[in-house]
Amino acid sequence: MKVSDIYSMDIYSDNGQYLGEVRDAILDLEKGEVSRLLMEEWKSSGEEEMRKILQQKSILFKNIKNIGDVVLVSAAGGIAAKGASSSAEVSDLAASR
Repeated sequence: MKVSDIYSMDIYSDNGQYLGEVRDAILDLEKGEVSRLLMEEWKSSGEEEMRKILQQKSILFKNIKNIGDVVLVSAAGGIAAKGASSSAEVSDLAASR
């Protein structure tokens, strides 16, 4: 499956809660894998806006249980945990843009 195939897919938790729609993805080019799915487009923004997107509008790819007609996410992993996006992560992502 291509990353572009999951754009615009609905995202649900495994307990049936609608979380949003896939709008963007963050790729780890060194590992050759998707690291996060974003429910908001990743655009040139300030550090605070990027941190907000990572903390409130992203899902770690490792928390995805299945991708079919929708993206199914573990309710326990759900949206990235608050504080999961360190300043270093935001700075690294901002620098890579």
